[in-house]
Amino acid sequence: MNTIKTNIKNLFQLKPVPIDDPKDDTVRFDIEPNSESSEESRKRSYHENGYRDSTRNNGNHTALSICLDAIYSRFQNEEKEFVEKQKKLKEPYLNEQKNKETEIKGLTVSLDNKEEQLKNIGENIEAIQDKIEKIKLEINDLPRNPEIYNVKATKGASTKFWIGLIILIPITLYLFTFYISTSYSAFFKSFDTNGNIIQNVLDAQAFNKAWDEGALEGAFVTLIPFVFLGLGYLIHMFGENKNFVNYSKVALLFIITFAFDAILAYEIESKLYELNKTFSSSPFDLSIAFTKNQFWGIIFAGFIVYIIWGLVFDFVMKEHKEKDKIKHEQTKRQKDILIYEEKIKDHEKQRDETRTGIGSIKEMVAKAKGRIEELQNIIDGTIIPTKDYRLYASEYMQGWITNINERIHSQKLIEECMERYHANLKKVGASADSQNTVYMSIL
Repeated sequence: MNTIKTNIKNLFQLKPVPIDDPKDDTVRFDIEPNSESSEESRKRSYHENGYRDSTRNNGNHTALSICLDAIYSRFQNEEKEFVEKQKKLKEPYLNEQKNKETEIKGLTVSLDNKEEQLKNIGENIEAIQDKIEKIKLEINDLPRNPEIYNVKATKGASTKFWIGLIILIPITLYLFTFYISTSYSAFFKSFDTNGNIIQNVLDAQAFNKAWDEGALEGAFVTLIPFVFLGLGYLIHMFGENKNFVNYSKVALLFIITFAFDAILAYEIESKLYELNKTFSSSPFDLSIAFTKNQFWGIIFAGFIVYIIWGLVFDFVMKEHKEKDKIKHEQTKRQKDILIYEEKIKDHEKQRDETRTGIGSIKEMVAKAKGRIEELQNIIDGTIIPTKDYRLYASEYMQGWITNINERIHSQKLIEECMERYHANLKKVGASADSQNTVYMSIL
């Protein structure tokens, strides 16, 4: 109630002095027209209209709502006629519109750069994918045509390697069987007069019998084949570097292997000789051993096969080396593929970021264009300064309330009229909390 009274008090600033004839619509004031500015004249005009309209409608609050709508329309039409004022009010919107147009130009340039960048990234990805496909073809073709790719390897090395390995495995098993059996027969076995030569020399149960007789005997016959395989491996290693010293070492290893085979053959032949000798037989020695077929059979059954094993082993190792060259090149290319795939991932990440950037720029352009349209609508329309409207509407209400105070004397009616007044201000966007904003209407 106090607020309403205060608002009413604030409205009573200009008081018109009517003539004695109440039927005369002309309202006169105690201020000379020539002494007031156009602004003051405009205020007084609204004040007069408020007093006159209130007189005609007996201060009715419903009529006030209609009159305030008419006043606002009048205010709009008046503001439209103020060309210079409209131009000044629209100047910030024109400046903002120009800034938005400049912003769009910059965004367009940035968008073109992003799209060009996106195109380059796509081309880079395609180029890398082509490289990957080319490398995959090289990996498949390397074993067949290594010389095309400057790889010094024998064509078909992989096939030769596997064939040699297939041959090497049974020969190795044969050497294990032979040396386990002959070493057991030569050093641990007691020959049986009831057995034949083959059964005495090659015992099928040599491995089991050796371990049954003791760990030392078992370990000896088990590990002795590895000695010969080790000698064969050394022969291969020395044979890789072809020089006189290595050839001498290879020859020495062959002599050692032959001597060891001769010892095994001598021991076995000695046992066979002792088993069959008579009182007239001479003591067994090398001269007798050299005359025995079994002696030479044991040597060649071991040593010749050992040489064959060494040659096959050497061949397999060489082919493996050739195969390794190709495998190395294939592995190298596989690593290159992984590197290129990582590059593709990096490019794809850049592509996604670029696409996101393009989307953001397009969204900013769309917002800027939308804002330009909004600004153009404001520029094409009439800008209504709501703060000014509050000023003139208050003058109108002063005239309206003055009439009620002078002729009707109803505080309730004043309060109802004030409610309609504030409702009108809120309706046109001129409420107290937004009085510094502007209201735009397209006319």
